[in-house]
Amino acid sequence: PPLFAKKNAQGELIKKPYGAWVFTAFKVLAKLKGLRGGALDVFGYSEERKGERALIGAYRDTVKSLLSALNASNHNQAIEIASIPEEIRGFGHVKERHLVAAKAKEVKLLEAYRAGQVVALSKAA
Repeated sequence: PPLFAKKNAQGELIKKPYGAWVFTAFKVLAKLKGLRGGALDVFGYSEERKGERALIGAYRDTVKSLLSALNASNHNQAIEIASIPEEIRGFGHVKERHLVAAKAKEVKLLEAYRAGQVVALSKAA
């Protein structure tokens, strides 16, 4: 868990092996699912989780802005912008690296979209 994990010289979390007992712990955590998102969600206080919640709000705002200017000529570009979160994968520092790349791509595509330019960066960006 991020609360207890050690970090390497770059500040990235180090994976640690656990025994089979961890599956029992996962079953207990699954039963505590109702606590997620509330004051007793100890995992929800991490910077990564706070960032994920902020990304949801930012995504909603982006989609609203896309819809307000949507037309037949920019439809495919709007879909490409709306699908950028699919590129944010992994956990920890891997996810952070993907997030930085996805946000850079989003900025380029949104600038072109708002300027009325049809630009497709696809997987090249």
